[in-house]
Amino acid sequence: MYPTTLTQLARANPFSAPLFTLQKVDEPEKHTPVQKRRLAAAAVAEGDSCEFGSQKYFMLCGFGGILSCGTTHTAVVPLDLVKCRLQVDPDKYKSIFKGFSITIKEDGMRGLAKGWAPTFIGYSMQGLCKFGFYEVFKIFYGDLLGEENAYLWRTSLYLAASASAEFFADIALAPMEACKVRIQTQPGYANTLRECAPKMYAEEGLWAFYKGVVPLWMRQIPYTMMKFACFERTVELLYKYVVPKPRSECSKGEQLVVTFVAGYIAGVFCAIVSHPADSVVSVLNKEKGSTAVQVLKKLGPKGVWKGLVARIIMIGTLTALQWFIYDSVKVYFRLPRPPPPEMPESLKKKLGLTE
Repeated sequence: MYPTTLTQLARANPFSAPLFTLQKVDEPEKHTPVQKRRLAAAAVAEGDSCEFGSQKYFMLCGFGGILSCGTTHTAVVPLDLVKCRLQVDPDKYKSIFKGFSITIKEDGMRGLAKGWAPTFIGYSMQGLCKFGFYEVFKIFYGDLLGEENAYLWRTSLYLAASASAEFFADIALAPMEACKVRIQTQPGYANTLRECAPKMYAEEGLWAFYKGVVPLWMRQIPYTMMKFACFERTVELLYKYVVPKPRSECSKGEQLVVTFVAGYIAGVFCAIVSHPADSVVSVLNKEKGSTAVQVLKKLGPKGVWKGLVARIIMIGTLTALQWFIYDSVKVYFRLPRPPPPEMPESLKKKLGLTE
């Protein structure tokens, strides 16, 4: 017989036991067509511009990632600059407000925009890979698991897909992130990307742009896993317990409001889990010849949490805006936007939830 409870079905996590299968007794054969399903319908639905999971779908998702990450990170460059300076020189920049006042006093209002070019280029490339590859890996892993396991282990699916996507996204981001931090935290070193990149290459070679990639993975992979998994599950819970009507009955505007709220909630958790590694990256890119372990020892348990309030404000707002822009791009280009996942009918029958 099929297992009769959700607990029995969930005993073997498919991520740790890939050979997990459900056993059943012989039943009378039913001549019904077998259909392979993804988390959403594969056919082009009425009103959609393309098929879910098609090449056009992935390309436009990547474009949405460019807009959502590139524009939002560039918009908060002043706050990011003060946050980085607070991390690398806490004795001088004792608080967010003090950091802003000292920066304006020393460099003027233009000083708050330092590092905007590498920020825009780097995070646009990261957004392309992050959102584009997330959609690719989510469908790929979902197909590997099958419809029922993909539903049961959907949180693990979101975590695996986002971690895989961010691995490649950080390789694209690392060179520009190194330039940005050097411009923002070393006064007098360079004022522009055109000035900074050749100087770094001449002094340290290609390694200068990638020495921060490992701590970047340490910072960004947990951040992105939280960003996507927390967002997906928060959207699911909001529609289930907060929104007074089904998603299908909500207008596009109402759906985007839910997207923004879920994005902000996810952003707060993202900032907390990734902040220690962010502090290490900031100091590492400032100091020549240092390693991540040396910087971690130097900062200590308290030092790695410097600038957390600024980062929560920045990342919470950023994440909410990124999801809002990304979902708006999907709406504008009429891309398929599957509703929150529901339990497959076949699983409901196995659990005795339907007749």
